[in-house]
Amino acid sequence: MSEELESIGPVDYLVVEFPLGHVPGEALTHLVNLVDAGIVHILDLIFIRKDADGTVATLELSEVDSGAEVDLQVLDGASSGLLGADEVNDAGSVLETGSAAMVALYENTWAAPFATALRRADAQVVASGRITVPDLLEALDAAEAREPAGA
Repeated sequence: MSEELESIGPVDYLVVEFPLGHVPGEALTHLVNLVDAGIVHILDLIFIRKDADGTVATLELSEVDSGAEVDLQVLDGASSGLLGADEVNDAGSVLETGSAAMVALYENTWAAPFATALRRADAQVVASGRITVPDLLEALDAAEAREPAGA
């Protein structure tokens, strides 16, 4: 493994659906801020749309009007080549017709030192996941309901 790859952080992806023509500008502002702060590194970023007939097509960043007061050009050209036609079609398969999406593949650079130390110790993550906010709130409500009175 090359030294550069040995020091990479965990890599995640997101597919964020939104109504066609209503790009979440505020969210993109926060994404740019995360990049600027070195918290994440965008490996690939594409925008897609799913037409009424089910056709999935990519959009150029210049076609995306986020309404954000941030320069999205910092995200332009984010392409490692890992997201290709198959991934675009997979992402498109979960979209509603007449909608659009941002597909982001990103490195969690904040976690790179931790991940590197694990690899050097021959340790490995054997499970990971994400808990959605609704699931977390439900679990907290359930825990509160189980808590004995006066505790």
